Amino acid sequence: MTDCREKMSDIDWKTLRIESLKDFNLAVMPPTIRLPALPIAVTQFTQRANDPNATTKELAKIIETDAGLTVELLRYVNSSVVGLRHRAGSVHQAISLLGIRPTKLFLITTGMQSAIQARKSKLIHQGGFWNTCLQKALFSREVARLLHADLDLAIAGALLQDYLLPVITNEMTDTYCQFLDRRNEQSNNLCDFEQSRFGWNHALAGASLAARWQLPDELICCILHHHWGLRILAHPEFKRSSVAAVALSSLLPDQMKQEVDGFPMLVKLQTIWKSFDLPAICESVDQLQAESGLGVNNDFPLTPRCHQAMAALA
Repeated sequence: MTDCREKMSDIDWKTLRIESLKDFNLAVMPPTIRLPALPIAVTQFTQRANDPNATTKELAKIIETDAGLTVELLRYVNSSVVGLRHRAGSVHQAISLLGIRPTKLFLITTGMQSAIQARKSKLIHQGGFWNTCLQKALFSREVARLLHADLDLAIAGALLQDYLLPVITNEMTDTYCQFLDRRNEQSNNLCDFEQSRFGWNHALAGASLAARWQLPDELICCILHHHWGLRILAHPEFKRSSVAAVALSSLLPDQMKQEVDGFPMLVKLQTIWKSFDLPAICESVDQLQAESGLGVNNDFPLTPRCHQAMAALA
């Protein structure tokens, strides 16, 4: 299933992660912020999956200790998003069909989603938030195809790029409301605003927490650099990787209005990147989301907003 053509060995993910995070410590964040925790089954699976001698039967038993993860994995592997020719009737079959690494990435994103959804948010509507996350994930995968990059990493990185926002905005609501109230008056994106106010941003915090959990370095880099937007295409290591696909997906609209000029940037990108067909990608994302069977309603499809942005720039 996985179209993993990206040469992972060509990028020293560990060094890039260490260098990027060396000046940040989660201790600088307000103590009132209760950071989420991954489910025990996800942590155990991630650790065991790192052992090359681990068998799919062993790994399946770990997942089966969590009924919620079991259901979500089977629903995902049998969905149109994955597009496998054979259906899985058990966790062992699901891992065998999907692969250990893609299964690990899926469990990490699903486990984190469950942890975040368990928290109430005053500022972010959870249903709309996860709808946008899925849009960004599907968009990121389509861009990764063009880059010949790792599709599974592109999906996982896009799903997790903003995972801490519901938690952080809930504890610091007044400050984030100031950003939203004055959004039309400023050109800075959300990460720039956070950096100027707090001395850190949700990308740094999310990547640092992921590093504490010992998640894959390449996934941490996706979270850490997701707010770079088009600048990522000039980065020597990242420009042909899934990190770039995630960064481009971050330009899509969301509740927090992180990038007010995101769609116009993507429209302009297709004028210099001929294979980047924005309307076609948006149509594909909308169709995939409608047919996914993952239970996430797409109340704000990308295609109309894409056409609106293109008309405004015509």
